[in-house]
Amino acid sequence: MARLKEIYQTEIVEGMVKKFGYKNNMEVPKLNKIVINMGIGEAKENAKILDSAVRDLEIISGQKAVLTKAKKSVANFKIREGMPIGCKVTLRGERMYEFADRLINLALPRVRDFRGVNPNAFDGRGNYALGIKEQLIFPEIEYDKVDKVRGMDIIFVTTAKTDEEARELLTLFNMPFAK
Repeated sequence: MARLKEIYQTEIVEGMVKKFGYKNNMEVPKLNKIVINMGIGEAKENAKILDSAVRDLEIISGQKAVLTKAKKSVANFKIREGMPIGCKVTLRGERMYEFADRLINLALPRVRDFRGVNPNAFDGRGNYALGIKEQLIFPEIEYDKVDKVRGMDIIFVTTAKTDEEARELLTLFNMPFAK
């Protein structure tokens, strides 16, 4: 399962040094963490919906999910400060590489009409954000046990200084960017 980490330590470091001309291997950008976030707007009416979303996220990530609470009260959305409105997971180390491997090689190819992920979703500081419309693309989720199709945001946080470095790093991880 740690195949991606082993590949990183050899092929990716060599490829990045060759392309960007780093003087030291420690200058090569690394994948720092992956944050998976599910915002559940319907959670304000029904707390059971939040429980099933947390369960799905824990199955996908293999790690305990944390509830996210509203920071401000918003009258138009009928949300009060402190209400649970979503869940998130932060993956690091071995679990991060294992999740990235499953996402890139198993889940993304199962997306309907998949032509690649958006190559422009970088934030200017070397981090990449990816939105997924349904949790069913992950093989761990059983279709029969899903009560509602939910999307999620997956953020790849890297130590890269520029978007170009981060794009090259994720390309070497075999991220399928659209042409």
